[in-house]
Amino acid sequence: MPILRPNALEFISNSPQQTRRVAMRLGARLQPGQVLALFGDLGSGKTTFVQGLAQGWGALDPVTSPTFILVNVYRRADGQPFFHLDAYRLAGPAEAWDLDLPSLWDQGPLVVEWADRIEAVLPPDRMDIRFTWMDDLKRHLLFEARGPRTMPLLQGLRHDLLGS
Repeated sequence: MPILRPNALEFISNSPQQTRRVAMRLGARLQPGQVLALFGDLGSGKTTFVQGLAQGWGALDPVTSPTFILVNVYRRADGQPFFHLDAYRLAGPAEAWDLDLPSLWDQGPLVVEWADRIEAVLPPDRMDIRFTWMDDLKRHLLFEARGPRTMPLLQGLRHDLLGS
């Protein structure tokens, strides 16, 4: 009997470079309408992960944390946008709603750092990714697909990482 549900995947990353490579595999599969919600303490690897996502997705722009800007937009050669929201400075879900999040995820993938601050306004069909600090380099990542739009992402990542 599996410990995790079929909609979940655990991964132990041994370095920031490994975290970035895992994210690149997931990023290559991202489509408009897909939302990734990142949960984890400061320094747990969320921004490193987003750098890998954007690189795997094909972003031409360098990835930086949008803490003071709130939303960064990265583009790839075909003009498709990738949205990166940092909810750390938002007062709560109402302030996030003012950003018109549905219009963002309708145009391209949306990844949200500090998703716990605005979880109430995120779509129920999303992928939650929980980062847990284990030591200076090691991180525990828990991926959970929460609906039919993100289940193929999880299945593809599982195949890429485990071959099953």
